[in-house]
Amino acid sequence: MKYWGLLILVLLLAGCGKTQQAVYEPNFSAKAATNVKEYVIGILPLHNPQRLMNIYGPILEHINATMPDVHFRIEASRNYDEFEKKLYSGHFDFAMSNPYQTILSLKHGYRVFGKMGDDDNFRGIILVRKDSGIHTVNDLKGKKVAYPSATALAATMMPQYYLHTHGIDVNRDNENIYVGSQESSILNVVRGHVAAGGAWLLPWLAFSAEHPDQASQLEVKWQTVSLPNNAWVVRQDVPAALASQFATALFGLNDSVQGRKELALLPISHFEPATEATYAPVRNFLAVFSRTVRQVEQ
Repeated sequence: MKYWGLLILVLLLAGCGKTQQAVYEPNFSAKAATNVKEYVIGILPLHNPQRLMNIYGPILEHINATMPDVHFRIEASRNYDEFEKKLYSGHFDFAMSNPYQTILSLKHGYRVFGKMGDDDNFRGIILVRKDSGIHTVNDLKGKKVAYPSATALAATMMPQYYLHTHGIDVNRDNENIYVGSQESSILNVVRGHVAAGGAWLLPWLAFSAEHPDQASQLEVKWQTVSLPNNAWVVRQDVPAALASQFATALFGLNDSVQGRKELALLPISHFEPATEATYAPVRNFLAVFSRTVRQVEQ
């Protein structure tokens, strides 16, 4: 499958990643003495807060270096609920949100300006232990299934829709356990607490590179079709010129060797421009999902 090519890339970079591993420490000293305007960046909790800082911190430092008159600070969230409360209250100036959160954020004063590239990788996967004895979707009937959050699109809604279209009533045939993060969903499968777990492809690849012994106990049993990837949004009151500068720096990361190394840790090839119209396929999916699986806000 296509994701194995990405996994090879992650593994090749793993050695490099381990040299930086410990904890990413952003360098604020250059701007600490100046009275610059600070903007808060929210990143949906694809990883635990430490790992989130490790892989997104260098990207923000890269952008900070290109915009010396302002300062951007990442603020991690413990789980999806906390991230969404901050997003929908307008706490973040900029945020990278999943497509479902993105659509809801438009009601709360945000606009779409960009997204992750590589849409083919925005797909859900369903993991099981290799020794689970689960061979068909019907084998999941009566079993517990872990998901990061009820509002995770790739890791929850898309796998649940996959199960629905393959004969499972996810509201009656499974006990759905929402565990707060991608890694928690994966680890619940590793530890045998659940029969299967939903995840997004990229966090699974990152987990496989960092924890090969645990990952080797699992297999990707099923995967979904793809949708447009995670979006970048900006609050409407952020100056348009500043938002444009931020976007230019973000979209230009793949133009330099260092930027490409930082992107490879995610791992994606680039960020790219987007608008609300980019997410029309997501709106269509949510309408079908609400009608056939379970009701979600749209």
